[in-house]
Amino acid sequence: MTTLLEAAPEPLHEEIPESAATNRMLIALLALIGVLVGAYMSAYKLELFGTILCGTGGCETVQNSPWAVFLGVPVPFIGFFGYGALLVLALLGLQPRFATERWVAALLLSGATLGVVFSVYLSYLELAVIHAWCRWCIGSAVIAILIFLAALPELRRMRSA
Repeated sequence: MTTLLEAAPEPLHEEIPESAATNRMLIALLALIGVLVGAYMSAYKLELFGTILCGTGGCETVQNSPWAVFLGVPVPFIGFFGYGALLVLALLGLQPRFATERWVAALLLSGATLGVVFSVYLSYLELAVIHAWCRWCIGSAVIAILIFLAALPELRRMRSA
């Protein structure tokens, strides 16, 4: 006579390691915050309201500069969609079906690296070219750095997958 425990089917997919789940949840949370920052700044770019809540005036100086557009696309749109892509990837990477897929780890790490490099470039422009600081941009850069740090363990998962 078999018991219910013996007759239970084996899982179809591997369980996601706890460390991967924690990192990917953190990436998803940070990316969600980034999406909200990108949405706020995109709404300003779309002229849905008049002034940015900034406190220093630097935000409008930066957002109205010629460097607020990259390859014909407003920078806030790039942030909104970039953070959105990282959010989707992190959530996808939490699903058992994709938890151990090497491509998920590779895309998370690549996207995080691209985001932090772009943020460093934009921060350089604020410092050396525009001579104004946008608090929202600084916040976005901090988010990008934190996402990059949270994505670093994906390198190990890429190698072991």
